[in-house]
Amino acid sequence: QLQLVESGGGLVQAGGSLRLSCAASTSMFSINMMGWFRQAPGKQRELVAVIARGGITNYADTLKGRFTISRDNAKNTVFLQMNSLKPEDTAVYYCVAAVSLKEYWGQGSQVTVSS
Repeated sequence: QLQLVESGGGLVQAGGSLRLSCAASTSMFSINMMGWFRQAPGKQRELVAVIARGGITNYADTLKGRFTISRDNAKNTVFLQMNSLKPEDTAVYYCVAAVSLKEYWGQGSQVTVSS
């Protein structure tokens, strides 16, 4: 059973930066895709960014240029660098990993951006 452990959330002022980390309990080479979704209060969960095993990335259009997803295969970890944060980025951020036809989710990290 793949496990994902997230870290790095917190409270930041608008314009600030945070970096989220998601450590997988298995080798990255067995994972087809990893990424981040987020869910704000009263809203549906939405895509933030994903990175495929080959390194191809995909971002939500509204976040391009501010958020960057990357990976460290040696540490089985995916990162989400979030810059120029806005109050509307406040949400619980979930790490996700796809292995074959299964999806695995992290516990969620709260990110709060104050104005």
